[in-house]
Amino acid sequence: MSQRLGPVAGGVLALGVLALGGCATNNPHDPLEPYNRAMFNVNAHVDRAVIKPVAVAYKNVTPAPVRHGISNVFGNFDDMWSTANDLAQGHVAEAANGLLRVEVNTVFGLLGILDIATEMGLYRHPNDFGLTLARYGISAGPYFVMPLLGPSTVRDAAATPIDIYYGPRPYYNTHNVAGRNWTSALGLVDKRANLLATTDLIEKIAIDPYVFTRDAYLQRRASRVRDVRDLGVLDTGDARDDAARPATSSSAAQH
Repeated sequence: MSQRLGPVAGGVLALGVLALGGCATNNPHDPLEPYNRAMFNVNAHVDRAVIKPVAVAYKNVTPAPVRHGISNVFGNFDDMWSTANDLAQGHVAEAANGLLRVEVNTVFGLLGILDIATEMGLYRHPNDFGLTLARYGISAGPYFVMPLLGPSTVRDAAATPIDIYYGPRPYYNTHNVAGRNWTSALGLVDKRANLLATTDLIEKIAIDPYVFTRDAYLQRRASRVRDVRDLGVLDTGDARDDAARPATSSSAAQH
């Protein structure tokens, strides 16, 4: 019996060593790790003390159809900005898809409350100014945790003010400060409520939530950067196959 347990015990020990290795510092893609860890912890404390409780309460008291409608409205605004970035990246077919999504959901989806476009096969492909910069060869730079906004890179952090100010969500530029603040807060709470299950899972399974979050972000971002660089003018995102081209943390640093 001890002989049969030997390989099992060895496998468990090996997995433990690999998991603990993920907690090591001096990651070449994260030279700002001391700052990033400190900011990650600050963000986590703010989230636990304020944002998450509000998001949980919002989810508990708001009927699911209402929450979905609110998420769809914010998503419709985001589709407008994604379409603008598709055009800036020279992706004509993607931009046409995004424009048609916005038109269908705005007109037939009651100003975006209903996501009719997805039911028609016009799928959402999120885009942003950071990806536009990447499209034209600007490297990501080091991993960087933004205050309150979370995982990013130096390039994407620099692009975030453009996304916020020039994005189509009208409350960012309106002179109605109260309306802008309330709508911004609703968008934040709605987004956090949609991530509750994901963050709860990370807290349960991740030995080091910071490393888990960093590596997941860099891998996903590298995949999206590769997509916007490889996509042809008349190609659409439906032709992409992320599963066939898995990203790695090493490739993330190159993008």
